[in-house]
Amino acid sequence: MARNSRIYVDKSGLIRYLNSVFDTESRFICVSRPRRFGKSMAANMISAYYDRTVDGEAAFQGLEIAGDAAFAMYCNQCDVLFINMQEFLSCSQTMKDMLDLLKQKILHDVLREYSHISYFDRTDMVGCLDDVFVETQRPFVVIIDEWDCIFREYRNDYQAQRQYLDFLRGWLKDKAYIGLAYMTGILPIKKYGTHSALNMFTEFSMTNPRELTPFVGFTAEEVRKLCEQYHMDYEETMSWYDGYQFRDMTSICNPRSVVSAMESGILDTYWTETETFEALKIYIDMNFSGLRDTVVKLMAGGRQKIDTRSFVNDMTTFHSADDVLTLLVHLGYLGYDFDTKEVFIPNREIMGEYVTATRVSQWSEIIHSVLQSDKLLQATWNGDEEAVAKGMEEAHLNTSHLQYNDENALSYTVSLAYYSARQYYTVIRELPTGKGFADMAFLPKKKYADKPAMVVELKWDSTADTALRQIRDKQYTGALQDYTGNILCVGITYDRGSKKHTCRIEKETT
Repeated sequence: MARNSRIYVDKSGLIRYLNSVFDTESRFICVSRPRRFGKSMAANMISAYYDRTVDGEAAFQGLEIAGDAAFAMYCNQCDVLFINMQEFLSCSQTMKDMLDLLKQKILHDVLREYSHISYFDRTDMVGCLDDVFVETQRPFVVIIDEWDCIFREYRNDYQAQRQYLDFLRGWLKDKAYIGLAYMTGILPIKKYGTHSALNMFTEFSMTNPRELTPFVGFTAEEVRKLCEQYHMDYEETMSWYDGYQFRDMTSICNPRSVVSAMESGILDTYWTETETFEALKIYIDMNFSGLRDTVVKLMAGGRQKIDTRSFVNDMTTFHSADDVLTLLVHLGYLGYDFDTKEVFIPNREIMGEYVTATRVSQWSEIIHSVLQSDKLLQATWNGDEEAVAKGMEEAHLNTSHLQYNDENALSYTVSLAYYSARQYYTVIRELPTGKGFADMAFLPKKKYADKPAMVVELKWDSTADTALRQIRDKQYTGALQDYTGNILCVGITYDRGSKKHTCRIEKETT
């Protein structure tokens, strides 16, 4: 069905890695991704490859893995146990009921397929799987989709969670009949103190997807090809759905949203259609020290360094703001830079969710700044220096709970005040110019080429004229040499003594 779909992006290269760890000590794989990031599609693909009842040569014809040297060695050589754990959970009232149902179903399938084998105990699932393996010497591939649904629906039932993890350990760990175990879900594997019941698994998560980075979502090149095919603006598409970055790949896009945009021809919010903003609102409303300030900072385009190590991989156990932010990374509401250990809001689609969540949560500082941002942007275009200065005063008051003591803090206020500019511009902080860095640059998107570019210089305890002079002296506008049109040079300052902002605006033409 996936291959018959209107849009199919080949991710079969994932199988090459799985073949490299097949029937080794590294054969236990746990892949965690946000909702609608292609987890189930990948699980179905893996099943089709290893399942001995499938014609893999036909199913994978023309795909990347079909040209791999090891393709035929593993293709359709195994019995596959494919389990969607959510289906079993939905049919059960307790964890015991769910696990009993799961064991009964596996036993039913195995005993029916291998009715001729002499089993030691036909009620023992693990024993029966071992008996089959001894007889056939054919290892099983176990694929578990929605593996973590227990931790999302039994959030506070720690006994049920332990019971589930102990079951998985007893079924999978140190079992010769397992050729490959592949689990996928939203959350990484649950930790209990320093011990994990499933410590044999290698984890590939949103904080470190390791070798599987190209298969997290769509790469920039994959999106470019789709944009060419469907005549969509590549840069604008990337601004909507890009932003997830990892150590060896700086552009990964949300696949669900990209596909929906290509099919409809409209750039809009698609990923979050499947879950309301309430999910985000719950977590950003948590009253951990510094969390509220951090959210405002992130919405202003900033980054925040976090420590992900204390997060225990569930949705209820939080010891700090860092734990909440780490969960938001796994849920897809934040990007994570592995090298700098910083989080950030990845794209325009996700930013819209923060705006909605904070509006409903009555975060007046966000609501007012966003509502006023259209007026501020229009005032800037009109060269109305007094109105811009007044707008900055209001934005400062709305974010006064932030530590407002340097140019960096001023930049967060300015970024949030110019929220609506993101519709028309690509906003770049610290734009390299050859003679320094412009604090902020607003480059018009192709669709809005009639808008003027803007170079903004911020100063603390100085004058707006000084800010403009720095733009001229360091030739910041030279960094926009490929841009043809009007450029607004904007100097914005804050004086700690008078507690006033000032603004100067000059126009240049290239």
